[in-house]
Amino acid sequence: MIGFQHIDSTKIATVGGKGAHLGELSRVEGVRVPDGFCVTTDAFRQAVAPSIDALLDRLSRVEPDDHEAIRTLSAEIRGVVEGVEPPGELVAAVGEQLARLGEQDAYAVRSSATAEDLPTASFAGQQDSYLNVVGRAEVLRHIRRCWASLFTERAVTYRCRNGFDHRQVRMAVVVQRMVFPEASGMLFTADPVTSNRKVATVEAGWGLGEALVAGLVSGDVYTVRDDRVVSATVADKSMYVLATPGGGTRDAPVERELRSRPALTDAQVVRLVRLGRRVEAHFGRPQDIEWCLAGDDFHIVQSRPITTLFPVPVTGDEENHVYVSVGHQQMMTDAMKPLGLSLWQLTTPRPMQEAAGRLFVDVGPLLATPTGRAGLLGTLGKSDPLMLDALKTVLDRGDFIDPLPDGDLESLPAALRPPGDTPPIETDPAVVTEMIRLNEESVAELRRGIEGLSGRELLDFVTADLAELKRLLFEPRGYEVIMAGMDASYWLNEHLEEWLGEKNAADTLTQSVPHNVTAEMGLALLDVADVVRPHPEVVAFLQRVADEGREGDGFLDELAALPGGREARDALLGFLGTYGMRCAGEIDVTRTRWSEQPAMLLPALLGNVRNFAPGAGKRHFEQGLQEARRKEREVLTRLRALPGGEEKAEETKRMIDRVRTFAGYREYPKYGMISRYFVYKQALLREADRLVRAGTLGARDDVFFLRFEELREVVRTGEADAGLIRDRREAFRTYETLTPPRVLTSDGEALNGRYRRADAPPGALPGLAVSAGTVEGRARVVTDMARADLEAGDILVTAYTDPSWTPLFVTVAGLVTEVGGIMTHGAVIAREYGLPAVVGVERATRLIRDGQRIRVNGTDGHVEILT
Repeated sequence: MIGFQHIDSTKIATVGGKGAHLGELSRVEGVRVPDGFCVTTDAFRQAVAPSIDALLDRLSRVEPDDHEAIRTLSAEIRGVVEGVEPPGELVAAVGEQLARLGEQDAYAVRSSATAEDLPTASFAGQQDSYLNVVGRAEVLRHIRRCWASLFTERAVTYRCRNGFDHRQVRMAVVVQRMVFPEASGMLFTADPVTSNRKVATVEAGWGLGEALVAGLVSGDVYTVRDDRVVSATVADKSMYVLATPGGGTRDAPVERELRSRPALTDAQVVRLVRLGRRVEAHFGRPQDIEWCLAGDDFHIVQSRPITTLFPVPVTGDEENHVYVSVGHQQMMTDAMKPLGLSLWQLTTPRPMQEAAGRLFVDVGPLLATPTGRAGLLGTLGKSDPLMLDALKTVLDRGDFIDPLPDGDLESLPAALRPPGDTPPIETDPAVVTEMIRLNEESVAELRRGIEGLSGRELLDFVTADLAELKRLLFEPRGYEVIMAGMDASYWLNEHLEEWLGEKNAADTLTQSVPHNVTAEMGLALLDVADVVRPHPEVVAFLQRVADEGREGDGFLDELAALPGGREARDALLGFLGTYGMRCAGEIDVTRTRWSEQPAMLLPALLGNVRNFAPGAGKRHFEQGLQEARRKEREVLTRLRALPGGEEKAEETKRMIDRVRTFAGYREYPKYGMISRYFVYKQALLREADRLVRAGTLGARDDVFFLRFEELREVVRTGEADAGLIRDRREAFRTYETLTPPRVLTSDGEALNGRYRRADAPPGALPGLAVSAGTVEGRARVVTDMARADLEAGDILVTAYTDPSWTPLFVTVAGLVTEVGGIMTHGAVIAREYGLPAVVGVERATRLIRDGQRIRVNGTDGHVEILT
């Protein structure tokens, strides 16, 4: 038994999250916390654990979706726990604490689990609380009920789904003196809807706050910024919870004259928020606070971190910043590990900030100047309307970005200045082939040079080669080629719609362009399927490997022993030799590559075996090429029939030649970068193995949780901070649960933008049209490419696609993603393959159910759910 005055944040394992927070709250100057004590987890272990050990064994084997088994077992465990006879020393200790506080007083008895109210998982509402408990016998009975509430059906299900071991989560119990308030409610020190850290929200109602916390009634809602109530909504408060004489609570109707009366004055709301800011400062992060008002005094009865807020990049200044998500532009919104983050930052010239394992670019300086603003919004307007709308939302307020004259633009770092006009470039295919040749030679030289290096010599070599990577990535000629292809595409879409009423004509005109390394990859896997298909034993073996989720590449040796297996293995190894450095989320060097885990490719390969006839790869390319040529002839013929048609046709032909010459190269620089990343990774993992053998690192993948600069220091000193690595592993697990916004301000406001148009059919999901055409089919909602089970004619619905998803595109008839823009990889390849595609469809993977029939309109940009 421990009183609040002896509890702090170091005692979570002893008193649980809620108890630890109350102990900390009692130390915050000027904050009134009703006194109390905690029944420790040791008491729970001694009194309860032996009685339920066998039942916990059974519970550990239950699947999260087996609702009936969870319901039956959890009820059985609760019955056992509530019937436990408390040890005599526990009874005596509770009696001593109640004598100290007042044995005949009323108490709140609340659960406090060891995985509750933590920064990484709040577990709010998963265990039970009891109010107005009077007398030692009743306090002891309700302590047992709190213990039992650790095994409610909802609590057990929550732990199963979130990976918490039932044996590792133990229960302490908070016993706290009751406050009988006139009003009570919740305070969020950051806006729970927008995540803005400078805006606080107060919810208030009459009586005890349980009805509000449980969501049974609506309360008054106040929004506060800068010590001022900026909005207030007074609810019709028809019911409240009251304490009953002798113990317990009851629901009661609110007197008519109080129903529409504000529960708090504006002055009280501001005073409460000031208290909340003290609590927030103490814990160092935004808080969800439960409060009571008795007389004119606020009592804080609980505080927990708000776990759903996306963190804000740390800058160390008080300036306003506007961050745009790099992940949304790179089609990889997952969290990245520290080594991946740091290598990406070392690769790109633009300064970036980190938050929750993601990268952001501060575009505030660009938005401040007329030229910078016009350039940025013009680019985003073409590529990502949702990000554009989010930025306009910030700008329209007029008070967040201080305007600067254009004269100050030159003082910005070059990477933050908007690009100028693209210089003219000759439409010569040799330009593209020469750049590809130089890149291939450079990667080959890297492989030769890095062989055999270790220690500081290796890290120095990688550092020097990163400069070569940047030179190739940002070589001016390559930028000119990419921009020439993009500009030609924009020109064709704009002018052909104006002249012919032809929407998104460039989507068809760019099918089967040469030198598109990502599109070629999807067709190459079709060629591998041609080698596998004639051999039933090979197909059956690969299916078993896929079903078992084999790790490593050992199955390739087994494959070679089967009839036809050697040819199949060689074909697969040939594919991996060209594309094996790729994987989902490939900009993070720490992600597992296809060459490291070839079984990840098997679902797509086996789908190709089932869904296609021999020679499909060549036919696919030829069909796209013929469709592009047909469209070219059609538009040129129609143009010549117009006034001034010869001139229009001639100019259009030049643009078609330009886009077909240059569009394919758009995918190559990233391929070159990922090729180098894989060489780096292989060498760095060899170094990690050396550090493990030396005892410097505990595990091979510890290296992923060190930044590149930190790894250099570890190699130099032979010492690594095991605690830092452990903390980063834990933080990464938290980051994986968060969804990054498209735009984030330094106030913490998360903005994702919205489509502002009314041309979609009623009920349709709006998005960005990136590949023309309309198609109907079965929706297949896929979150992991390695688990995709697709048939010809399906429509792929997923959060995002990077180049690694391309092998699936040859099977499907259409594409829908939650993230993307007009020139992101999924859009480029959809156009290359002639797939109708709509991207940027908010919550598509949740609003569209797997197996539903949907219609994708890639010309106008919307998705209709048909069944």
